[in-house]
Amino acid sequence: MRIYKEFRLEAAHLLPNVPAGHKCRRLHGHSFSIAVHVQGVADAQSGWIMDFADISAAFNPLFEQLDHRYLNELPGLENPTSEVLARWIWVRLKPVLPALAAIHVGETCNSGCQYEGELDPG
Repeated sequence: MRIYKEFRLEAAHLLPNVPAGHKCRRLHGHSFSIAVHVQGVADAQSGWIMDFADISAAFNPLFEQLDHRYLNELPGLENPTSEVLARWIWVRLKPVLPALAAIHVGETCNSGCQYEGELDPG
């Protein structure tokens, strides 16, 4: 069973590796939605997999690093595609949230990325 907690943040970026003239190479911003999914068995006593407040507490340090920032300035986000951002969050969150199952990054209302760590080389 999976549960998720969704967060919203505002951030600016540009994609330096796309062709010259591509609209994403220009500085622009997004209202990102970040969904943190955890997986496990619901506890017989509490009835839940994890307290949503624990997910919030684990994600909050990353939220503070990302919200209202220029993503390209953060180490590891020099080319901050949704894919790179999802993996960046995963790598930092997995050690403090072992039940982490997926990170979903929505950069627009109809475009995004879901990362589940299965192809994580490191």
